[in-house]
Amino acid sequence: MYMLVAIAVTVLVIALAWRGIGARTPGSDSSGGPGFTRPTRPARPTRTVAPDDDPEFLGEIDRKLRGEDKSG
Repeated sequence: MYMLVAIAVTVLVIALAWRGIGARTPGSDSSGGPGFTRPTRPARPTRTVAPDDDPEFLGEIDRKLRGEDKSG
């Protein structure tokens, strides 16, 4: 009996999640009605360049690791 209840609850949860996610196949009509617009995500900001991409910085680190740098 418990197994039957567990299966029924699992099917119910999957069905509700499927509906909540909005599983629509491409080309199907939108059930949102007239004037329904899907919210859009804002554009991603441009990525900043990390300091370890700077050739001078990399050269400085390389010199320090080899022991050629006398400043530190």
